[in-house]
Amino acid sequence: MKDTLIIGTAAEGAVRFVAASTRNLVNEAVKIHQCRPTAAAALGRMLTAGVMMGSMLKNEQDVLTLQIKGGGPAGLVIVTAYADGRVKGYIGNPAVDLPQNDKGKLDVGGAIGTDGMLTVIRDIGLREPYVGQIPIVTGEIGDDLTNYFAKSEQTPSAVGVGVLVASDLSIKASGGFIIQMMPGANELVADLISYRLEEMKSITELLDSGKDIETIMKDLFEDMSIKIMEYREPFYKCDCSREKVEKALISIGKADLSEIYEEGKSEEIQCHFCNTSYHFSNDEIGDLLNKI
Repeated sequence: MKDTLIIGTAAEGAVRFVAASTRNLVNEAVKIHQCRPTAAAALGRMLTAGVMMGSMLKNEQDVLTLQIKGGGPAGLVIVTAYADGRVKGYIGNPAVDLPQNDKGKLDVGGAIGTDGMLTVIRDIGLREPYVGQIPIVTGEIGDDLTNYFAKSEQTPSAVGVGVLVASDLSIKASGGFIIQMMPGANELVADLISYRLEEMKSITELLDSGKDIETIMKDLFEDMSIKIMEYREPFYKCDCSREKVEKALISIGKADLSEIYEEGKSEEIQCHFCNTSYHFSNDEIGDLLNKI
């Protein structure tokens, strides 16, 4: 089944939502980074959140970066997403694998930690990007994003993200939703949605049972005038290239690059997001020096 992202409204426009099934793109990321189960869940949740938040960008050239670093063994987890559904991500320690938490679930909160910040960066082409930052609440990611939307963007929201990892380390199910109340929405609508979310099975249980993301949202918003406005197919893709790596090498400055060249060294640079390696011989470093 293809990954799917849907954007819609409910309750006569009083509610807007984004929801996504992301099993394939998370599976690809987990294979690239060779993640253990807890790391896979942490990275997968961040990728799912990133691709949903990326869909909220207005222009194709806009970029959203989502970072969380809470002092836990997972280290920094960073995701970059675009309006067209592209997403890429990186986890500092893909080998982290903790015992299950007291709910019998993968302990993502323990892997992330709570001594740090959740950061959202939106680059929409202005002189300076918009940066929102808030202390981590639980490290479970969904809770932290719910808190972020409420505190940093003053938008009452419910964020759910989940990843189900199979015994062979493949991804059985992955997905999430962001539900937001529009200004002036009836409080009774918010209360009804909160009740239904509490009663609803987890997003991964529903996806693993064979339900698609559209059916899940239609069940949630039953009798609430749900309208699906847009369908997209999110996907994992790194946009690194040799040209970009050349620019990065040049950016370290003529003095440092000259030192590498004069010592007869070559350079091997690996992309964090896709693990592609770019080799530069000593002669090629000399050619780069001529471009400065």
